[in-house]
Amino acid sequence: MPAQPIVALVGATASGKSGLSLDLAERLGGEVVNTDAMQVYRGMDIGTAKVPVAERRGIAHHLLDLLDITESSTVAAFQERAREAVAEIRGRGATPVLVGGSALYTRAIIDRFEFPGTDESLRRELEVELERIGGPALHARLAGVDPDAAARIEPDNGRRVVRALEVVALTGRPYSASLPRLEYADPRTVQIGVDIDRPTLDQRIARRVEEMFAAGFVEEVEALLARGLAQGRTASRAIGYREVVGFLAGDRTLAEAIEQTTNATRRFARRQDGWFRKDPRIVWVDHDDPDRVEKAIAALPA
Repeated sequence: MPAQPIVALVGATASGKSGLSLDLAERLGGEVVNTDAMQVYRGMDIGTAKVPVAERRGIAHHLLDLLDITESSTVAAFQERAREAVAEIRGRGATPVLVGGSALYTRAIIDRFEFPGTDESLRRELEVELERIGGPALHARLAGVDPDAAARIEPDNGRRVVRALEVVALTGRPYSASLPRLEYADPRTVQIGVDIDRPTLDQRIARRVEEMFAAGFVEEVEALLARGLAQGRTASRAIGYREVVGFLAGDRTLAEAIEQTTNATRRFARRQDGWFRKDPRIVWVDHDDPDRVEKAIAALPA
């Protein structure tokens, strides 16, 4: 008997992936595996739109609340944990339903993706250089040695710029050569994309951000700051959290923090859509199609 399929739900933030993941897990007798880079942090609940326990319909969820906010999250470590969870779920005869908007995290699980090694001393040298000259200048250096990688990485994402330069120095090859290939590690894998038009998505993002702040987002960030959020190299960069930190520091008004969070989320959603649209293997279903669950199930391997 063939193994249970691996189902990965992808698409822009606020497109309706979480709801569809619960519907599919219910229908398939499955369990949900988080692939959102920020939902791995304990206490980052409102700002990451983490589905509350009471709303999970009794369905097991994996890879949530793994780390303290002061800990760094790496794709390599996440890949190992996620693949173990997927194997355990399938070993029980259940279907893993992956859901999240982090394209790299999703592809690290489902695609053939081997990570280059690391060199701590080289990494520290590059991090010192990042502090000295700033992210844009280091990004310009990356563009000189690996323009493809520079085009994929935002100039203000200093951590990924450092990693790309480290890989280039260690391997003598472009960082982009180490990124996952469009080849599933397990052929019984299917990606379901949630398709949504931009005006509707923009409205949903604005409504979600308003609801986040009404639900106590500022208080969540205050509590996390007391636990060391500002020292967390990964968690502190999350959209919304950095804007609220600025508000609490007096750098902007609450209205500005809300507007900036909304705009940053919309920009991120556009980048997400761009990433996923490049993958021809994805089967797209409309966010408001009443038959979206049936269409997703019909795409699964027999």
